[in-house]
Amino acid sequence: MPFQRVRFLIWKELIELKEDPRLFGLVILAPIIQLLMLGYAATTDVRNVPIVVADADRSAASRDLVERFTASPNFSVIAVVNSVNEIDPYLERGRAWMALSIPSAYGASLGEGRPQTVQVIADGSDANSSNVALGYAANLVAGYAQELGARRAAAVGAGSGNGPPEGLRQGYDGPPEGGHYVRGRGIEARVRVWFNPRLESRDFMIPGVLAMLLLVVTTNLSSMGIVREKELGTLEQLNVTPLRRWELIVGKLLPYALIGMIDVFLVIAVAVLWFQIPLRGSVWLLIALTLVYLLTTLGLGLFVSTVSSTQQQAMMTTTFFFLTPMIWLSGFVFPIENMPVVIQLVTYLVPLRYFLVIVRSIFLKGVGLETLWPQVAALTAWGVAVLSLAIARSTKRSA
Repeated sequence: MPFQRVRFLIWKELIELKEDPRLFGLVILAPIIQLLMLGYAATTDVRNVPIVVADADRSAASRDLVERFTASPNFSVIAVVNSVNEIDPYLERGRAWMALSIPSAYGASLGEGRPQTVQVIADGSDANSSNVALGYAANLVAGYAQELGARRAAAVGAGSGNGPPEGLRQGYDGPPEGGHYVRGRGIEARVRVWFNPRLESRDFMIPGVLAMLLLVVTTNLSSMGIVREKELGTLEQLNVTPLRRWELIVGKLLPYALIGMIDVFLVIAVAVLWFQIPLRGSVWLLIALTLVYLLTTLGLGLFVSTVSSTQQQAMMTTTFFFLTPMIWLSGFVFPIENMPVVIQLVTYLVPLRYFLVIVRSIFLKGVGLETLWPQVAALTAWGVAVLSLAIARSTKRSA
């Protein structure tokens, strides 16, 4: 009976996997350890930026500004010097990423209501971190300037500036959750952040880590599983059995699909319970679409097994020709919109791109299939295509 033969082959695979002591660490412990490490390390947030302050004024107003930077969780004031010439050693030796220069007569100018300029100097060696830190500094200084303007307006009786915009006073019940007001010249903008009000990059990155780990584990395992039969010489024994080609393929891939689903449950549990990542969508939809994703990863592993002769060759082919380019081009690390147009077109061939959108949308936005159907259709087409290609290349002897 076909299903009985497949069941025996699956049981054989599970026994072999159980007898490999390294496999437990690879498929169970490694994803959890990597998620814990990447959960804390894979973040674009910048905290405790070391900053040195050159305070040439030494007035109450300058100390007030320095205290704003000291109280901010984004900055750590490591030193306060007297002139700009003294900040060079801090930046050159890497002790500080940024420097704030407050000119002399800063407090007197503010007291007289005249505009004053402070200079922010950043170490541009790490462009990404410097841009984020400069944004933090600009927002802090802008907020402080707005507060000073409100104080002066209150002093002359022009309004406190601390409440809601004038046009929103009637029926006002407080600022929106996760939002604030931005006051411009004649314009009042009410800003609110959806889906990730705290703007925590970890909430965005960890669902992506789930997709990446699933790709790495299942593709590597499935690519080496069939090649292992060649190295051990057991493939010849399978050749003399009544197993059909599809039975052999199904029996070899289903155990790795089971391992992949175990990893999915473990990673989701760590993400939700340990990192407190919100899972706003349907967990059953996530599991169902993960099975579609496994169709692509297992098909890719089967394809690699058809072009490899040893387990080492299969692992190297998988890592350098498929996994590494997919991770870079999927949008996991770099936004696809920032890539050249030619590279953006190439990313449509990366299945991880579609599953990243799916898993992040289910986690953070709570959307359903009515929104995600384009990604699901593309992922399904990719999986069917690569699995069909792998089956077409394989024969009972070579598969």
